[in-house]
Amino acid sequence: MKKSVLSLCAAIIAAAAVTLSCRTANAAAEPLSESCIVTDSLQSRLLGCTQKFNLYLPQGYTPAKKYPVIYLLHGLWGSYPDWDSKGRVKVAADIIMAEGSCLPAVIVMPNAGDPDVHHYQSGYFNVEGWPYEDFFFKELLPAVEKRYHCGGSKARRAVMGLSMGGGGTIVYAQRHTDIFSSAYGMSSWLDNNNRTPHTYEIPDSKLKLTDLAVQEHSALDFVRNADDATVAKLKEVHWFLDCGDDDYLLLQSLELHKLYREKGIKSELRVRDGAHNWEYWHTALYTALPFASRYFGR
Repeated sequence: MKKSVLSLCAAIIAAAAVTLSCRTANAAAEPLSESCIVTDSLQSRLLGCTQKFNLYLPQGYTPAKKYPVIYLLHGLWGSYPDWDSKGRVKVAADIIMAEGSCLPAVIVMPNAGDPDVHHYQSGYFNVEGWPYEDFFFKELLPAVEKRYHCGGSKARRAVMGLSMGGGGTIVYAQRHTDIFSSAYGMSSWLDNNNRTPHTYEIPDSKLKLTDLAVQEHSALDFVRNADDATVAKLKEVHWFLDCGDDDYLLLQSLELHKLYREKGIKSELRVRDGAHNWEYWHTALYTALPFASRYFGR
């Protein structure tokens, strides 16, 4: 009995040591013995609140080195823990990086909303009282990259995400072609012009602003209206659209791919068996992470 208690205590201490090493990885001198998920936060002047975010730190991570960075965006009715708790990003990243298909990279999972989309603002674009795009590029990106010794240039940055985050991914890369080397949209919500808007069961629902922001930041209209100079800049980003054959947003990805082809902009398109769910998005990581890595340093 005594031996069992001692073994249990040893296991708890070991687990606590791993957690501690992960939480203090940005200050630690020794490389991480195994990968981990870190939860951190940033006080935002622009949003007027503290914003939490998760990070994946690869095995061997040490602040003595500089790492590429991948920004991984969650969807509507979600928040920053989703890619860890539901998308099992650590499982996929561990496998892919161990086999050498993706360079060791820091993966940043920011918070752009709350599951209660009616009472809390969600979305990746600037709306009244929620200048999120400004926060992302002016506060989050520089702070994270300095704190965790990653990114620093377009050649060492990628962005990807699902649904609302897939739309955020594509629009961010369209509007900031000097920031990201690649953009991978999964089941992307790209446009709201020809789509039935959400039903607002609650008066003054903040979801109205989210719907309007997607409409005003249509990734499809952006390409339709792009002049020659804008098209030339879009060609400097590597694009990948991934959507399930049973996904209700499939036509939007197909339309964007068509528009890119018409403008001479190269993009990858995958339509796989699947729907708008976490099973699909987890499996997408096994293509998305190597795709991002392929263009690091170029």
